[in-house]
Amino acid sequence: MVALNELPADEAERRLSACCASPEWVRTVLSRRPYASLDELVGYSDKVIAGLSWPEIERALAAHPRIGERATGGMEAKWSREEQSAAATDDATELVEANAAYEKRFDRVFLICATGLSASQILAALRARLANDDATEAAVTREELTKIVRLRLARIA
Repeated sequence: MVALNELPADEAERRLSACCASPEWVRTVLSRRPYASLDELVGYSDKVIAGLSWPEIERALAAHPRIGERATGGMEAKWSREEQSAAATDDATELVEANAAYEKRFDRVFLICATGLSASQILAALRARLANDDATEAAVTREELTKIVRLRLARIA
């Protein structure tokens, strides 16, 4: 049984919003309750993210702090700090510069599933992704969002 099934709609919506800030994703995932298992929930979430319009992806991205920056706020900020904890222990100067280059190039925050990655691993991925064309980078960003949402769903399910 998935704990998300037992929550009142407003609390389930709040927790889902911390997993992914796309209102369309939240509404769609919430409307499908009950889920028989975490695998079913995650599988459905993956399908919903794959079908989101780019403006909805941008809404989700807007809730993510820059890599290396200390997130503030509620549950999502706490999770972001934990997910980026390994990166926060290394010198962030190069990350700040690479983030700025990425944002100038793609006009959005660099998103990566940072759990377990060091700052040097994140920096290498960021630099490599700067060479992507817009369509390729949009696809990679969507994949990274999917990974992050999977981890966060496991926390609330």
